[in-house]
Amino acid sequence: MEEKKRVLIVEDEKSIVDIVRFNLEKEGYAVLTAYDGEAGLSAARENKPDLILLDVMLPKRNGFDVCRILREEGDNVPVIILTAREGESDKVLGLEIGADDYITKPFSMRELLARVKANIRRTAMLQAEAEEPAAVITAGDLTINPGNYQVSKHGSPVDLTQREYELLVFLAGHPGRVYSRTDLMEQVWNYDYVGDDVRTVDVTVRRLREKIEDDPASPALILTKRGVGYYFAAQ
Repeated sequence: MEEKKRVLIVEDEKSIVDIVRFNLEKEGYAVLTAYDGEAGLSAARENKPDLILLDVMLPKRNGFDVCRILREEGDNVPVIILTAREGESDKVLGLEIGADDYITKPFSMRELLARVKANIRRTAMLQAEAEEPAAVITAGDLTINPGNYQVSKHGSPVDLTQREYELLVFLAGHPGRVYSRTDLMEQVWNYDYVGDDVRTVDVTVRRLREKIEDDPASPALILTKRGVGYYFAAQ
């Protein structure tokens, strides 16, 4: 029998934990819980879950700190930030420190379950792809090596989050082809069900441009087709 995928919920509101845990267990996941940031960090380190649902506002240590520390330790476990609807800056900061996505409270359980499933499935796909890496991609002074997950510019390594790397590899692997935000949510984020909020894509593109473009305000690699979406410049 296949081992159950483990989801760690780090959330201090017990009512939210209870309903999310109930629905995840009904879908066949094993669920771990923590009610403050310190406990969440310890649980992540000790149990190596397949995904973390991480609230921002937590006792002892906030969710941003937990995510940042895990990423600094080299842990690429998928992290979905839980944040208040009005917390736009929270969403952006979460993505900048390496969270894979965010979902706003109050959230639809359907959407939450879809995102959990998509992120866990994406991790399995990445592991399979790592066994048969694609060819090295070069674009000007930018080099992408899928074999070792390395990106370099002018010969120096570029520090990307997992999601930024995946978006870059996808776009660079299909040069000249324009993808809408919804396309990218489906292809890169692997979401069959996409909520109304696709700002995640815009934030990730902006962050990626800041890291790989000579002039992010006038990009030469990741371009925008106004009213349609984004594409990687054909070399």
